[in-house]
Amino acid sequence: MSAAYESGPGETWQGYSDRAVAVLAIAAVAGVWAGWSAGLVIAAGLVSGIAVVLGRHRWVALGAGVLLVVGGWCGERAWERAEARATGPFTGWATLMTDPAPVGRGVGVVLEIEGERFQTYAYGSARRRLERRQAGERVAVVGQRSPLAPDDRRARVRHVVGRFEIERVAASTTGTGVARASNRLRSRLRSSAEASMSPVDAALFTGLVVGDDTRQPREVIERFRAVGLSHLTAVSGQNVAYTLAVAGVLLRRLSRWWRLAATWALIAWFVVLTRVEPSVVRAGTMAGIGALAFALGRDRSVPRVLAITVTALVLIDPMLVWSVGFWLSCGATAGVSVVGPWLAARWRGPSWLAVPVGSTVGAQLGVLLPSLLVFGRMPALGIVTNLLAVPVAGFVMLAGIPTALVASLLPGWLVGPVMAPAALGTRWVATVAAVAERLTPEGGWAVVAWVVQVLVALWWWRPSRTSRA
Repeated sequence: MSAAYESGPGETWQGYSDRAVAVLAIAAVAGVWAGWSAGLVIAAGLVSGIAVVLGRHRWVALGAGVLLVVGGWCGERAWERAEARATGPFTGWATLMTDPAPVGRGVGVVLEIEGERFQTYAYGSARRRLERRQAGERVAVVGQRSPLAPDDRRARVRHVVGRFEIERVAASTTGTGVARASNRLRSRLRSSAEASMSPVDAALFTGLVVGDDTRQPREVIERFRAVGLSHLTAVSGQNVAYTLAVAGVLLRRLSRWWRLAATWALIAWFVVLTRVEPSVVRAGTMAGIGALAFALGRDRSVPRVLAITVTALVLIDPMLVWSVGFWLSCGATAGVSVVGPWLAARWRGPSWLAVPVGSTVGAQLGVLLPSLLVFGRMPALGIVTNLLAVPVAGFVMLAGIPTALVASLLPGWLVGPVMAPAALGTRWVATVAAVAERLTPEGGWAVVAWVVQVLVALWWWRPSRTSRA
C-alpha cells in the first residue's frame, strides 16, 4: 500500500478520513440540537442519505446514525437537568463559579449551591464582601433560591438553574488548592498590570493573557465587538499554543510519555486558570488530542482533531451546541486551518503577506455565520483591524504571563521597565480598536467597504496564467 493510502479513485485515506470524521461531528451536533424526540426520525433519514453518498463506506453511515440518536438523548437529558431541584430559603456555604463582575451599582456572580448553579446580584454590604472574591472561593450566604423564567435559555446554556436573592454574606474561605493557586497567579498578573498601565489597559492586558474581562468597561467591550477584535479577550487556541511554547523549553527534556503527562497537566491547569470558558475548553481539548497524536506518532490534521473535539465535547456537555463562544472558536479554527492555507497557496501578492492575510480572511469567514445570526453584524474593517492587532496581541499573549510573574517579584520601581513591552503592545491593540471604531463605516458605506474588499480579494486571488495552464 502506498503512503497515500488510496481508498477510492483519486481519493487518499487522509482526505477521506477527514471528511468522515467531519460527518460524524455534524451528526453528533445535529442529534443534540434536534433532541431525543426527533432523533430517531432524523437518524433514519440521514443514515440513508450518508449511505448513498459514501457507497461502500457504510461504517460512517452507521456511526452517524448512532451519534444522531446518542446526541439526541444527551441533548434531551441536558435540558431536563437545567431545572432547579431545590428552591426556597438557603443558609450555608456556596462556591463562586465566576468572578464577580460589576452590574450597575452591584456585582453579578454565579454561585454553586448544593451542586446546582444560581445567578445572584449583590448590593450594599453583600456587594462589598463579594466584589474582591474570585472564582473557586467559598462564601457563607443567607438567601432565597427561585427557579428561572421559562424562557431564560441563555442562563440554562451556562448551566444556571435558578436565581439566588442574597440577603447576607457571613464569611469566606479561599477554596481548594487548585483554586488558590490559579487565583494567586491571576492576582499577580493583575497587580503587575495595574502597577504599570492605566486601569483600562490593565483590564485589557488580563483579558489578552487569561481572558479576564470582568474589569473592562462596557464601552471597551462593545468597541472590540464592533471592530471584530472581541476574540482577543476570549482565551483561544492561540493562548494555549503560546503557553505550551513557553513551557516547551522544559517539556522537551522529558521522555515521551512524561512529556505527554506534563503537557496534559499544563493544559488542564491553564483551562482552570482561564475559568473553563467554552473557547478554552475547545482549545485545550484539541491541544490534548494533538499531544497524544504526537506521542503516538499519528497524523495531527487540525480539521480532523477539531471534528473529534467537537464530537466529544457536545456529547459530554450538550449545552455547548447553543454556546456562541464555542461556535465562534470552532469557526475561527476551521477558517484558519482549512480556508487559510487554501487562500495562502493562491495568494499573488507579497509572499510575506500570504499566511497572515490567508489566516485572517479564513478566520473572518469562519465566524461569519454565527456573527451574523447572533450579533447581526460583520465588522466592515475586521480584516484590517485583525491584521494590525493580532500579531502584537500574540506577542502580549506569549510574553505576558512570564513577564508579569517576574515583575510581581521585583521592587516597585522595576515593574514599569519590565512590563514596558507588554504595556506598549496592549496600548497598540487598544489604539487600533479605538481608531477603527471611529473609521468603521455604517449603513450603505459599510456595504461599499465590503464590496471594495471583495473586489480586492478577487484580484489578489485570481488564478495566474501559469496556474490555469
